[in-house]
This record gives sequence, C-alpha cells and structure tokens, in this order.
Amino acid sequence: MLPAIVFRQVQRPLHHGAATLEHVLGVGGSSFVNCLNRYAAATGFIRISFLDIKRRRNWELARLRLYADAKKQSLHLRTQQGRHLLQGVIDRQRAEFIERKNFLVDDIREARHKVQERVREKIDEIREERENIMTIPNMLTISRAILSPYIGYVIVQGDFTLGMNLLAIAGITDLLDGQIARRWPSQASKAGSFLDPMADKLLMGSLVISLCYTDLLPMWLTGIVVFRDVFLLGAGFVIRYISLPPPKTFSRYFDATHVTAQLEPTLLSKINTGVQLATIGFSLGAPIWNYIDHPALQGLWYLTGLTTAATALSYVMNRHNTFKIIKKA
Repeated sequence: MLPAIVFRQVQRPLHHGAATLEHVLGVGGSSFVNCLNRYAAATGFIRISFLDIKRRRNWELARLRLYADAKKQSLHLRTQQGRHLLQGVIDRQRAEFIERKNFLVDDIREARHKVQERVREKIDEIREERENIMTIPNMLTISRAILSPYIGYVIVQGDFTLGMNLLAIAGITDLLDGQIARRWPSQASKAGSFLDPMADKLLMGSLVISLCYTDLLPMWLTGIVVFRDVFLLGAGFVIRYISLPPPKTFSRYFDATHVTAQLEPTLLSKINTGVQLATIGFSLGAPIWNYIDHPALQGLWYLTGLTTAATALSYVMNRHNTFKIIKKA
C-alpha cells in the first residue's frame, strides 16, 4: 500500500512545478514514492508522512475523549443533581408521612383515652347507683311476698281461721317495714319503694282470687283489683326498661341492686290499701263470725271498687310525680 502523502506549499510558486516534476522523474529512482518525495523537496513542499496523520488523528481522538469526558461529567453532575432532588422529595414525603402518622397515632391515643374515661365514668355511675338491698324492711317485704300464695292456698282449702292469722302476720310485716325504714334511714332503700307495693299487689291478688274462688268476694271486685294490679306491674316493668342506662342486658334489668327509678305512693293509694285490707279481712272473717252477705260488707265492697279505680286513674294522670327516674341515659 502506498503511503498517504499530503503536500503543503511553503515558499515557491506553483508555476515551476511542471518542469521540476519532469526533471525529477527523468532522473530515475527506485519508486514512485521516492520521486514524489524528491519532487516535494525540490519544489519546496513539506512532506507530511503517515505518522503526522496518525498524530492528527490521535489529537482529534483526544479532543473527542475530552468532549466525551465533559459530556460524561455533565451527565454525571445532572444525575447527581436529579438524585439529590429526588432524594429531597422522598425525604419531604417521608417527613410529611411520619408527621401525619404521628398525628393519627396521637388522635387514636386521645380517642382511646376518652373512651376509657367514659367507660370509667359509666362504671362509677353504676357503682354509685348500686345499693344494699339486704335490709330488714326489704326482708320483711320479701317474706310477705313469699307468704301470699300460701295464704291463698289455705283459704282455698277452707281453713279460714289459719288464713286470718296468716293475714294478720302479713299485715304486721307491712306495718313494720315502713316504720323501720322511716325511723332508721340506713335501712331505707330505693329498691324498697318498688318491692313494698309489688308485695302488696301479690298479697292482694292472691287473697281476692282465693276469696272469689270460695264465693266470699264478688267477681266484679276481683276483676277490678286484679286488673289494676296487673296494670301497675306492667307499668313498673316498662319504667324499669326506660330508666335503665345502656347496655340494657337481661342481668342488669333484673339486678335489684341497680336502682334506676323510685315509686312515690300517693295519699289516695295509701287510703285504698287500707280499704282493701279491711275488705279482705272482713270478707275472710265472714264465715268465721257468720255475717256473710251483710249489707255493710257489700257497701265495703263498693267502696273498695271505687277507691281501686280512682287510684288507677290517679297513677295515670300523675305518672310524672308518681314514678321518679333516678338516672336516665
């Protein structure tokens, strides 16, 4: 392969080139390259060999390398800047997320603390509402309630004398429980305000049904007394449900120590209780002392029916004053 030859004129003009080239070629030489070299030397051109081209090429490669390095460095700097920028965004997002997370955790803790406080308050309220029901008046009341069905059984069996004695004992317990509760306040309880009238209703119901069964009391009076007592019992259960704070569970509903309402008997109801007891006593004593169907006894029956119906109406008309809710949710 012939070497690449580049000529550059330094001093002499180009119009001498033709004769000098002919003289050189005519002289002879070993190769065409030597002729060209001689011609270049004779005519004043400086020969640039392949080594010079290689140097120029190396110089161009160096420039390209410098340019590539500069680009690479610029790209690296931009990459570092982008990386730093992205890391800053990630750090800010992470900081905001941690801050929101901390706020959320604080809110959850505060809400849990409030719920715990409300639960403690409810527990304290329930504990405060509980009272001791194992008092002497309540024991007397419960014993009267237990004795009532037995008195009715004795009357149905025709043992009126024993029934009269048991009725007297029941009346004494009714008198004693009220006197003890009023004389000693520590023995009074709100549960007793419900237990006492409930025991009276059970006693009256047992007596009037048994007396009606033995034809010692008219059917219409028995119906009035039983209807009024059933009505008051149902009203008591409804008021208990309304006044019971949540949760309204079965065990809490029948928990006698958890008092939620109080019954305030009216003057008319007290009078009616006395009239009913007198009617029951005189009706039960009629076969013992032989005054069955006496006009005075029949008048007492009508009086008892009137007072019983009047008390039922008074409970309905004055229900806000009769039943007092102690704690309502």
